Amino acid sequence: MSEYETGDGSTDLGHYEAGQESAELDQLHQSAGSEADAQSQFGVYENDHHAEESTDFAQGHHEEFDRPGVVHAESDDYTNYSHSASEDDHVFAAEGSQSTHQAEFAELDALEQKFDAAFAQGTEIHTGEGQSELGTAQN
Repeated sequence: MSEYETGDGSTDLGHYEAGQESAELDQLHQSAGSEADAQSQFGVYENDHHAEESTDFAQGHHEEFDRPGVVHAESDDYTNYSHSASEDDHVFAAEGSQSTHQAEFAELDALEQKFDAAFAQGTEIHTGEGQSELGTAQN
């Protein structure tokens, strides 16, 4: 509002301003994840077999004569047989391990903010009869 008078030497001048401001912020962040793994390890099964066999066979004939003074005669037949065998088994069992792992996560971040502001300002000036006054306007 503005007023200007020139007849009697007084001047009234006024200015008034008002406003309002509003803002809003919404932010949402969501994340989720998971991991899983498995591991298995197994040893070797071992089976060994050993066998050994040995056979010996010998046949012989022996004759002996002796003639000095008395007749002496001797005859031998012989057979020599030998058999040996051995056998062994070796068994080694399996060994193993197994493991699993699983992990999951989820997170949620939410932000909500509101901004409200209001303002009012004004100035007025009064001059009259050689005096001036500057002040804040009254509501």
